[in-house]
Formats: sequence, C-alpha cells, structure tokens
Amino acid sequence: FFFPTFLCRQSPGSPVRRGFYTFKMVKYAREPENPTKSCKARGSDLRVHFKNTREAAMALKKMDLTRAKQYLENVIAHKETIAFRRFCGGIGRTAQAKNAGSTNGQGRWPAKSCEFLLNLLKNAESNAEVKGLDVETLYLSHIQVNKAQKQRRRTYRAHGRINPYMSSPCHIEIVLSEKEETVAKTADETTAPKLTRKQAARLKSGSSSA
Repeated sequence: FFFPTFLCRQSPGSPVRRGFYTFKMVKYAREPENPTKSCKARGSDLRVHFKNTREAAMALKKMDLTRAKQYLENVIAHKETIAFRRFCGGIGRTAQAKNAGSTNGQGRWPAKSCEFLLNLLKNAESNAEVKGLDVETLYLSHIQVNKAQKQRRRTYRAHGRINPYMSSPCHIEIVLSEKEETVAKTADETTAPKLTRKQAARLKSGSSSA
C-alpha cells in the first residue's frame, strides 16, 4: 500500500518486466554529490495530505537518520511537535513549538504524515544496508515533497447541489548520505606562514641564484 508507483501493471513496450509487475525508473529532483556514499527512496501518489507532509519533511531536513526516526516517533506519541512555518493558516499554538524552532508558536502532530515518512526512512535505511553503507553516519541530505494529482470525490449539499470533495496526495523523495569525516590539519600546515606571490618569487629567485 505504500508505493503504488513501483507496483503497477505491465505496460506495453516496457523494458523491465518481473512477473506481473513493472519497476519504473524515476527521476529525482536532485542527485547526491557522491552517489557511492548515498542511497535514495521515493514514494509517489501517496494518499496523505501534502501540506502536513511538507511541514513534517522540512522539520527533518539535514537531520541524522536515527534522530529523524526518533523525532517522528515522538511526534506520533505527542512528545514533540511539527512546527508549521508556511502552511500555518488556522493552525493552533502549542508550547512544544518553541522547542522545534518555531517563531509563531504554531504546531501540529500529523500522525499519518509521520507514519509515511517513517516508513520511507526505514525503506531508505534498508537500501543503505544493501549498498553496504554505514547506517550510523547517515543523514538526510535531501528531502522533498511535491503535490500529486488530486483525486476526486463528491459531497452532497442542500437543494440538490453537488460540490467537489478532493484529496491532496503527494510525492516524497529522500536521499540519505554518509557524513564526510573532517581531517585535522597537520602541525606544519597550521604553523607555516602563507607567502604572497611576490614573496614566493623572491624566495625562488634567491634560491636559484645561490
């Protein structure tokens, strides 16, 4: 139920066929800088509200994988909140929002969005293990939520009228990357003074003349 794009009927002329299903190659909005040290996961046409999912995804940006999973579990348990920054019309205020870095105090606990994001993070983690990456050093280098095509229903109003009753599904894509290790400078690099071009040329000419 989680990835309707990956599991679909075989289309005519499709190059990849595995039994009853075809596995589509999808294009990500941004490719990782180092593909060998990164892994990806994506869900398309997910039946979860775009606005709530977008705010929850922005709260996870640049977060460690273990911390991101714990954060989503805390939100589901109402121990932490998702701060709403863009789609904040009519959003109630809560004291937990100040811990999430909110300036307006508005926050919610979108359980369904958090469950979808948590499942997607676990999927990306499994991809990382298959790829042989160090799961402890992974962080969310890229996460993006886009609007999907709306699905139509109807609601019945007074005097025999019918109004649209649309859903707002979304696409989610995640890229996990390993943190790069910072190499400390050696003693020679830190103590040696930097020379200008003129000083380097004089030093070079003096050594050549000697």
